[in-house]
Amino acid sequence: MDQRIEVRIVGVSLYYGKFLALRHIDLDVPANQITAIIGPSGSGKSSLLRTINRMNEVIPGSRLEGQVLVSGQSIYAQNVDVVEVRRKVGMVFQRPNPFPQSIYDNVAYGPRIHGIKEKRALDDIVERSLRRSALWDEAKDKLRKSALALSGGQQQRVCIARALAVDPQVLLMDEPASALDPIATLKIEDLMRELRQAYTVVVVTHNMQQAARVSDWTAVLMPALDRAGELIEFDKTAKIFTNPSDKRTEDYITGRLG
Repeated sequence: MDQRIEVRIVGVSLYYGKFLALRHIDLDVPANQITAIIGPSGSGKSSLLRTINRMNEVIPGSRLEGQVLVSGQSIYAQNVDVVEVRRKVGMVFQRPNPFPQSIYDNVAYGPRIHGIKEKRALDDIVERSLRRSALWDEAKDKLRKSALALSGGQQQRVCIARALAVDPQVLLMDEPASALDPIATLKIEDLMRELRQAYTVVVVTHNMQQAARVSDWTAVLMPALDRAGELIEFDKTAKIFTNPSDKRTEDYITGRLG
């Protein structure tokens, strides 16, 4: 792999209490590419995604072994600010979750928390973020209206704009289109392709066609006999979907497994 590595996961095992959710994951995520994480339910896809911005820490009893590096920096080191980690590594969830506030206030939320108060600066950030999330033309005349009044697809793009407003390096997306209709889904997929020019995108999806359409690289997780998620294969998406190295990958992609 000759691309620069943005996220490096080294020997990561994740526990929820005594339950081993992920076993010894090694994964290099290339910069400015879309990496899809696929696998059957219960294989640890979302758990792996959440290790990249320390979101698992909000779950009582969770414990991580190994290292996660973003731009060469260990994000689990003792002196690391979790708030700064989550600024660098934004996240978009499965269901749109805009705040019950205006579109403007949703997007300006993060910059305000990080100390930006000047109206002109916030205006610029809101416009830039909504443009990057392909929502500016639809939202520019209703910035002061509630984000909850938007369609599901538009709400998800508000959430993407909110994540982009703090200028992250990595964007994590956990099933970002699973709650959306086909037209909104295609808009999100088009947006993901555009975003990889400026960001490193990691997406969890159950949708094999979506993974094949949008991602450059694909990581395949499988649950072992003890239900711990293991990384069984990682390669260019075209190879994973046409000539996988592991029989379990082929069985999963063709619907014989999972």
